[in-house]
Amino acid sequence: MKHTDIYILSGFLGSGKTTLLKRLLQHEKEHGRKVAVVMNEIGQVSIDSHAVSEDAVLSELLSGCVCCTIQDQFEVELYSLLQKHELDVIYIETTGVAHPVEVLDACMSPLFADRIQMGGIITTIDATRWMNRQQLSIPLQMLLKEQVRHADVLIVNKTDELRPEEQAKLSFELQTINSEARTIFTTFSNVRMEDIHLLSKRMRNEHERMNIERLRIQTYVHTFTSPIDLDVFEHWVRQLPDTIYRMKGFLRFTHTSGVYSFQYAYGTPLYMKEEMNVPLHFVIIGEQLDKQTLKQQLDNMQKGEG
Repeated sequence: MKHTDIYILSGFLGSGKTTLLKRLLQHEKEHGRKVAVVMNEIGQVSIDSHAVSEDAVLSELLSGCVCCTIQDQFEVELYSLLQKHELDVIYIETTGVAHPVEVLDACMSPLFADRIQMGGIITTIDATRWMNRQQLSIPLQMLLKEQVRHADVLIVNKTDELRPEEQAKLSFELQTINSEARTIFTTFSNVRMEDIHLLSKRMRNEHERMNIERLRIQTYVHTFTSPIDLDVFEHWVRQLPDTIYRMKGFLRFTHTSGVYSFQYAYGTPLYMKEEMNVPLHFVIIGEQLDKQTLKQQLDNMQKGEG
C-alpha cells in the first residue's frame, strides 16, 4: 500500500510558515510529486491561500483550529483528500496558536492511519519575537515553548537582525528546550529542502521503519485481526509509561459482540460502542516509543496471552 507523507508546519503568527510552504511546494513541483495543502485559519477568511500554486490540491479549513474546535471536520477533510487523490505528500499549515501534538493527534485517525506516514513537525520561529517573548501573555509564552519542544526541525527566521551574542543565547535556549531537533538559522525561511526531507526518507520495510524513525513525536499503528480480552487490555493500559500521550482506535472484545471505539488521553481511557463495521486499526502517539515491544504486546493480546 502506498503511504502519503504528512508534514505539520507549526509556529507562531508571522514566523514564516507561509514563506516556507511556498518553498516546499516549489521543491515538490520540481520533483514531480503530487501535493495537497491543508491551510487552517481561525478567522472566517483565508489570508494566505494565494501562496498555494495551482499544481497543489488546496483545502481550507476556516473559523476554528484543527487541533480542537474543528478536529472532526479536519479528519473528514483528510479522509476525503486521501480517497480522491493519489497523493505523495500533504502539508498542513496550522494556525499560529495551534499545539503541534494536538494537530498530529488529529491527523492520526484510525480510519486512515495505515495509509499515511508522518514526515515530521517543522516549527518556524521569529527570532526577534522569541527574544522579546516576555512581552507576551504567559499562556502564549508557554505555547511558544511547546511548539519548540515538539519540533523535529526548528527554522529560526530573522536571525540577520540579531547580534552574534544574541544568536548564541537563542541557540542555547532552544537547545535547552529541545536538544534533538535539527535547528536551522536563516532569513525568509531560506533553507535547503534536503535538510527537511531527510526526516522522512521512505524505509524499505516495516522492520526498518520501526527502528530507524527519529521523529520527536512518534506514532505506531497496529491492526488487530481478532477480539482481545478486555481485562488484559485494561491491565496493559494501566502499565503504560507517561511518554505515551494518546491512543485511539477500534477494538473487539471477547466478552461481547460489536466494535468499540477507544480513546486515551492524559491517562484516562474512554470506550464507546460503534454501530458501523470498521477496520480494527489502533493508533499510539508518544515519545520514545519502543515499537517492537508494543507490537509484541498487542500481538500477544490477540493470541490470548497476558
